[in-house]
Amino acid sequence: DQLWADLRSFDVPPEHLIEQRIMTQEAGPNAAPFDILRTKILLQMRQNGWKRLAITSPMPRSGKTTMACNLALGLGRQKDLRTILMDLDLRDPSVHSFFKTNPPHGMADLLGGRVDFSEQAMRIGDNVACAMAQTAESDPTRLLLAESTRETIDTIEKNYEPDVMIFDLPSVLVNDDTRAFLKNADCALIVIRCNVTKYGHLDVCEREIAEQTNVLGVVLNAYKNTPSDENSDS
Repeated sequence: DQLWADLRSFDVPPEHLIEQRIMTQEAGPNAAPFDILRTKILLQMRQNGWKRLAITSPMPRSGKTTMACNLALGLGRQKDLRTILMDLDLRDPSVHSFFKTNPPHGMADLLGGRVDFSEQAMRIGDNVACAMAQTAESDPTRLLLAESTRETIDTIEKNYEPDVMIFDLPSVLVNDDTRAFLKNADCALIVIRCNVTKYGHLDVCEREIAEQTNVLGVVLNAYKNTPSDENSDS
């Protein structure tokens, strides 16, 4: 309890969260789809004894970071749960922009063991800790593949005992970063974008992830109902 209480806390203006499409800090109609996903994920992870969830996509601009932030804050509304969100999209980090907050140290310092989680991570609310990147890293694959990264993740989990750890990872098909890290995750959620993600890209992405960890599911993002959908019986 004291370790969590000692983490540096931060707040985000509600209007900024809404601008970033982060809807889950408070319950409501806009949060409901994410809350349903949160519950399904949590139940499945508990059933399998999993704690570490990677979130990725076949290609960029699918909404994976938006999904990761919404899930983290949605889990944060469950007062009996503790959640850690880590931004590991180290070529193009964006969680700090979503939360309008810069951490005191970079992710390379944390993963390399040069600073402790208590020095780098920040807490939003009572039970969500965020390890955010400051700037892009020049060689993320080396960092994510390193044994020191695995040891750091293990130490954080042992000391802070989170119920869920969420890792916001790069898109699978643009570089080797996600492949380098997936061995550290219990399962992965794939985010695809309606009318943008190609089926062939999803197929390759799903097969590559399945070689490294468990595929928890696929989320179709940015789908909009049309009048014909609403009136259809199919």
